[in-house]
Amino acid sequence: MSHGRPGSAPLPEPSINLHEGWHCSHFYYAFDRALLSGMSSEEIEEGCRQLIAILDPEAEASPKRLQVSIVSGHKADFCVMLMDPNPLVIDTVHQKLIASPLGAAITPTYSFVSLTEISEYVPSIEQYGDRLVHEGEERGSEAFEAKVNAYAKRLPMMNAQRLTPDIPPYPAMCFYPMNKKREVGENWFTLPFSARNALMAEHAQSGMQFAGKVSQLITVSVGLDDWEWGVTLWARNPQYLSNIVYQMRFDEASARYAEFGPFYTSYVSTAEEMLKHCRIGKLD
Repeated sequence: MSHGRPGSAPLPEPSINLHEGWHCSHFYYAFDRALLSGMSSEEIEEGCRQLIAILDPEAEASPKRLQVSIVSGHKADFCVMLMDPNPLVIDTVHQKLIASPLGAAITPTYSFVSLTEISEYVPSIEQYGDRLVHEGEERGSEAFEAKVNAYAKRLPMMNAQRLTPDIPPYPAMCFYPMNKKREVGENWFTLPFSARNALMAEHAQSGMQFAGKVSQLITVSVGLDDWEWGVTLWARNPQYLSNIVYQMRFDEASARYAEFGPFYTSYVSTAEEMLKHCRIGKLD
C-alpha cells in the first residue's frame, strides 16, 4: 500500500505506535472517602488486591514503564506515570483502575498526554564542535578533538534515554506542564532558530549543574494536550527540586519566554505502600 504523490517517497503505514519514541501519560487520582465508607471491608480488601495487581510494573501486560507515587498536597492522592509505544496499552491501565472494585471511589483529578522526543535543540556533533569554538576552544586542537569524540560517544545513549527513558531510582518527583509565550515582544516562535538555540543552550548549562542530583524528562504535548510540553523531574532529595527550578527560572528562556501550569510533587512508592499511606484497607 503506497501513500503520497506519484514519485514521492512512500509514507509509513498508518499506526498508533510512534515512528520513534514512546507515548507518555501522567494520571492523578484521589480516593473518595465517602464512597469508601459505604463499602464492606471485604470489598475494599479485594479492591486493594486488584489495584496492586493493575499497578504492578512487572506484570506481563504492563506498559514499558509504570511508576506509582504518593502525591503531596490536596491536588491528588496518588500519581501513575506510564510510557509505552502503544497509547492504548497506557490507557488500559487507567480503564482497569476505574473499572476495578475500588473504581467508583477513585476520582481522576488530572491527566497529561505527551510523547517522548529528541528536541531540535539537542546539538549534532558538528553543532557541538561549533559551540566549543564559540566558547574559546581551538578547532582541531587536542582538547577540542577529545571533547567532540566524547560527545559523539555519549550522544546515541543520551538520545536513547530521551526516546525510551529509564526511570531513575530517585525518591522525589515533580511534574508540571509548560508553554513558550506567544505575546507581542515575547513570542518564542517568532525568534530565529539561532536565537532560540542559544537560549536553550544557556538553559541546559544551568541544568547540568544538577547532574547526579536531578534527572529530567521533557515530553512534547503540542497538539495532544492543553500545554505544549511536560516536565518530569526526579531528585535524590526534594530540596533539589526546589533548587533546580529556582535556579533555571533566571535563564532568559524561562524568565522571559516560559509559562507554567500546576506543579504536582510526589514521592515514589509501590502501589501497596501508596494504599497504606492513604489508609485504604488493612493490608498486612
